[in-house]
Amino acid sequence: MKHTAFTSFHEAMGAKMVPFAGFYMPVQYEGLNVEHETVRKGVGVFDVSHMGEFWVKGPKALDFVQWVTSNDASKLVDGKVQYSCFPNDKGGIVDDLLVYRIDAETYLLVVNAANIDKDWAWCNSQNKMGATLYNASDEISQLAIQGPLALKAMQKLTDTPILDMEYYTFRKVTFAGVKDVILSTTGYTGAGGCEIYFANEDAPKIWEAVFAAGAESGIKPIGLGARDTLRLEMGFCLYGNDINDTTSPIEAGLGWITKFTDEKDFINKAALLKQKTEGVTRKLVGFEMIDKGIPRQHYAILDAEGNTIGEVTSGTQAPSLKIAIGMGYVPAAFAKADTEVFISIRDKALKAKVVKLPFYKG
Repeated sequence: MKHTAFTSFHEAMGAKMVPFAGFYMPVQYEGLNVEHETVRKGVGVFDVSHMGEFWVKGPKALDFVQWVTSNDASKLVDGKVQYSCFPNDKGGIVDDLLVYRIDAETYLLVVNAANIDKDWAWCNSQNKMGATLYNASDEISQLAIQGPLALKAMQKLTDTPILDMEYYTFRKVTFAGVKDVILSTTGYTGAGGCEIYFANEDAPKIWEAVFAAGAESGIKPIGLGARDTLRLEMGFCLYGNDINDTTSPIEAGLGWITKFTDEKDFINKAALLKQKTEGVTRKLVGFEMIDKGIPRQHYAILDAEGNTIGEVTSGTQAPSLKIAIGMGYVPAAFAKADTEVFISIRDKALKAKVVKLPFYKG
């Protein structure tokens, strides 16, 4: 099992450690609800060093990114980030990812920890244009510093202005005395803040500086448990739950990152365009429980007659909302807001209703 550069810090802070995507990771420290609210209202720090990072370089870099991802990377400028996915050639998704444009011939792809090997093999198999690819996943540490007080606290550690940064942009900064740290206004919590990338050897220095800078803001370390409830309240897809090799981006509500332009060809474009124009038979929806019960992954979604029409892909008791929520794929006829569905929980059909995402409006 792999360890991040921060394992000793997690253990010293009393984290409950679990195996996750081949890594030894903190699932919680003082409790999921407390950690969740810390991020919603203050500032919390996630170790996300298990994520994968691939460099794409050379004169063919953009051609490769355009072919292998669904979004239109030609719209990126230096310092801009884009959410995207790798479509496979069978109508599904290899992974979802972030695309960073460093310059015209340098891109950074940030992929999910569980998919690093799969994604790396996929990217190499699709590199017909001869871009230079480099897997830096084992060399880079990453922290997600999230919450409404995050940027103000982190501004103490860099002379570069960061409070004016727009969502999904990045700057290379000297941070806590470390040069060339990538600081991006991204994160999967919907609470604001930033993510920072740096070399493994700088990890201890940066960890200590981050916690010192955030002390007066009540900064706390946050585990994977709260990361999951925060992203689910925003209706953000989790790979392996809500999207996978068999779910298309159109079905998953990711049409907004699937760009059909004449100038851009990408993997499985024709089939996905057909789905977009003709419609899909099933859709990923969010739902709130009306009856008392917590939906969990793989629980059946039923119609009023008790017929199984889908299954829950993600579900939880939402700490900020004090209600049970979930997502799952249902036939298109059931996808409209306020449609009544039922979730099978312990052999009982409990009432729920389809709602528009995100669940948490802030």
